[in-house]
This record gives sequence, structure tokens and C-alpha cells, in this order.
Amino acid sequence: MDVRWLGRAAYRPTYEAMQAFTAARTPDTPDQLWVCEHPPVFTQGLAGHEDHLLAPGDIEVVATNRGGQVTYHGPGQVVAYPLIDLQRAGYFVKEYVYRIEEAVIRTLDHFGVTGHRVAGAPGIYVRLDDPRGHARLPQAPARREPGSPPPAPDFAGLGKIAALGIKVSRHCTYHGVALNVAMDLQPFHRINPCGYAGLQTVDLSTIDVPVTWDDAATVLSQKLGALLTP
Repeated sequence: MDVRWLGRAAYRPTYEAMQAFTAARTPDTPDQLWVCEHPPVFTQGLAGHEDHLLAPGDIEVVATNRGGQVTYHGPGQVVAYPLIDLQRAGYFVKEYVYRIEEAVIRTLDHFGVTGHRVAGAPGIYVRLDDPRGHARLPQAPARREPGSPPPAPDFAGLGKIAALGIKVSRHCTYHGVALNVAMDLQPFHRINPCGYAGLQTVDLSTIDVPVTWDDAATVLSQKLGALLTP
């Protein structure tokens, strides 16, 4: 997989470039991974509700075609956009999401932090009282009876450290995942992150893990490359 380091890149032109790349690719187009950092921006998913934008103020809001609700991107956050042909890779969307989340979990583990999945809520979370502990969450995904509804997400004692939103067009992916490293987290208080009122958002700095953006971006790109490449 070809990794492209975009540096600090404005969100809207990056989004448009992903759409153009995906529309133009052929079955022979090599997969790519774009890694960047965005200036402050709120992005709204296809399912987004305006009432989750509490007080955007002077931060731009961009409507997108990814799944999910509103989130925030800003300096100090590693944003990774895998541009993958899933048909060629040989796995489906649910597996793709699992692999992205697993890459984040392995990235956090590299820095001594335990990442968790929460049933019914894509993304990766950490225990606020014990970010390095390995005990399984009671909120972790579990087997359900066929046809039973998913549980309501429970964020008690947790902080969200990575958000995920994807789009698949003609079997090809774009958008991706954002890992919070060392940010100004205040803008997250101006939205209901991912559509959940009161959901606390954290970064590695908040939980006393001193990691540079470059180091986090390098490790995350390596983990994504290893897990997403057939």
C-alpha cells in the first residue's frame, strides 16, 4: 500500500481529492493510505442532525457523505484515509471496520495504552481511571441472539480517543479514522461527539502519554498497512 503524507491539509480539498481518486480508479489502481492533520473543522455525516452542532461558532462545518454524525478534526490529531478496493482485498465492510479499529488498538498498545470497543458505538475508547489496564469492559461487544436489537451504547467511565467514519463506493473505501494525540479538546464541547450528548473525548496527552504527532502517525500507518493489505 502506498502511503502519502499530506502534512497539514485543509479538509474540504482533501475530501474532494478522495472522491476524485475513488471515482477515477480502475481495478488495477494501487490502494493508498493518506495520512494528514487538518486545521479546525467540524464534519457532518450523512445521518447527521443539526441539533448535535451545539455551538460551532467560527469553526467551519462541512457536510460529507461518510456515515455517522458530527465530529471534530484539528491540529494534534492523526487522520488516516485508507483508499482500499475491498473486492480485490477480499473482505467485506464489517471486517474492514474491525481491521481499522484493530489497527488503532494495536497503535495504542504500542504506546502502553489499552483501547476498547464499545457495543453499538464504532470507534475506540479508553478507561479514564485506568488507561493502561487490560480488564475487559462490561460494555464490550458480545454475542447476541439472532434478530435481537443492539444494546444502547454505555460510555460510563470511558473517553473516546479515536473516531471512525467511512464511505464505500463501487467496493472502494474513503474517509477513515482519526486518532487524538495532543489536541485542544475544547471544540468537542461545542458538539455532541458522534451524536452522543455528554460523550467525553480524550487524547493521548490527556491520559499522560507523551507522544508526538509524527510518532503516532508512523505507528498508525504501519498498523493500518499491515492489517488492511491482503
